[in-house]
Amino acid sequence: MELKDEIIINAPQSVVYAALNDPEILKECIPGCEELIKHSDTELEAKVVLKIGPVKAKFSGTVTLNPEAPPQRFSLTGEGNGGAAGFAKGGAVVELEPHEDGTLLRYDAQADIGGKLAQLGSRLIQGTAKKLAAKFFQNLADRVNADETA
Repeated sequence: MELKDEIIINAPQSVVYAALNDPEILKECIPGCEELIKHSDTELEAKVVLKIGPVKAKFSGTVTLNPEAPPQRFSLTGEGNGGAAGFAKGGAVVELEPHEDGTLLRYDAQADIGGKLAQLGSRLIQGTAKKLAAKFFQNLADRVNADETA
């Protein structure tokens, strides 16, 4: 499954990049995130509860950040296990560029799923993944915008 989108965030590129690397901000922005632990500058551990169609699962997983060219670009990879519900793994490339209204954030993500989740059907999974990604980035934009105006 592949997800691509972009959003304009009303804040400077350096502020958006810093927010994307702040575990407290990420925890607030990730839908269903119950816990986010920073083990190092590049290693995070997360516990997230998600409902996808009729399946509700608690995922535990890890995320590895790769700051290739900060603050313009970075990538991340991760995997999570939801017990009987299944597993998910994937990665994303995030690019940030200056924009007249702040920062243009563009992402290109890929994910693979297995277990019960994979049996739900690709349309449901794709639709839910798009909604969750859109919600995360909107939450991030709202949080960064609130910080900028405070």
